[in-house]
Amino acid sequence: MIVWLNGTFGAGKTTTAHELLDLLPGSTLYDPELLGSGLRLMLPAKRFEEIDDYQDLPAWRRMVVDTAAALLTEVPGPLVTPMTLLRQEYRDEIFGALAARRIPVRHVLLHAEETILRARIAEREDVSGDAEATASTRRWSLEHLGPYADALPWLQGDAHVVDTTRLTPRQTAERVAEAVRTGAGACDIVQTPEPTAETLASGVLLFDDQDRVLLVDPTYKAGWEFPGGIVEPGEAPAHAGVREVAEELGIELPRAPRLLVLDWEAPKPPGFGGLRLLYDGGTLTDDRISKLLLPGAELRGWRFATEAEAETMLPPVRWNRLRWALRARERGCPLHLEAGVPVG
Repeated sequence: MIVWLNGTFGAGKTTTAHELLDLLPGSTLYDPELLGSGLRLMLPAKRFEEIDDYQDLPAWRRMVVDTAAALLTEVPGPLVTPMTLLRQEYRDEIFGALAARRIPVRHVLLHAEETILRARIAEREDVSGDAEATASTRRWSLEHLGPYADALPWLQGDAHVVDTTRLTPRQTAERVAEAVRTGAGACDIVQTPEPTAETLASGVLLFDDQDRVLLVDPTYKAGWEFPGGIVEPGEAPAHAGVREVAEELGIELPRAPRLLVLDWEAPKPPGFGGLRLLYDGGTLTDDRISKLLLPGAELRGWRFATEAEAETMLPPVRWNRLRWALRARERGCPLHLEAGVPVG
């Protein structure tokens, strides 16, 4: 298990984490910030000029998961992780990958009002003998208060909140320990095992009466997606698409959907690639749309999007696949793609 202590600078994550080690038998401190420091030493400096934060590195996010899994082969756990995580798509990626490894997460948000946070940041320990470094650290901390405020709505909905305003670190740790014992902050994320070889996946495009396409927001990976999923062994691909739509959205399609696109996705480590199929599930009436259901462990939300809107929501590979699927739908003829490029 991982007890993820989230919150902005000044919330008391680090001091609470050290106190928590005394309250959770077998626990070990796991600080992913060390992975960021290591990457700074190993990656070219130019790579860090391209990003604002080491959390923007896909390598860091993957290492967080891989290192946690490795540590839990050496220690009984839980791992106590004091780490600010404000971008929801990074939370989805990391927590989803941990769920795929069968590593449960208790997500706890340590919160305090901005006036308290500012006062704590102003009182942060000086960097020994380096006034400039001290000032820089405090500026950096203050700059994160705005993004924290922006992230607060989703954080409060996702995590168990502990208000640290009037609590000592020990009292905060006691609240967290009790929350862990009672199962509070458990992230109910669907466990999708990481592929070990090429996969076959079926997605289904569903439309409203304005020809906008239905996109869904998974809890276990970053970015919006089409309804659908991996085809199970021995399962027909079109049937898999129908099954996934029923499981994810509660919509029973009356017939097998029509193929729009077959796309071979090239392997790109750590991904294995494979065949990706997109089908036309047809237009949903307002009545059927009103009855859409969402499994909380798998999908956070859904919305209909125009082609232009979808471009801003989907990762590039999925957007390109959608673009060609829409062209195939207009022409009434399926398209064969290889790495997103039409062939034949």
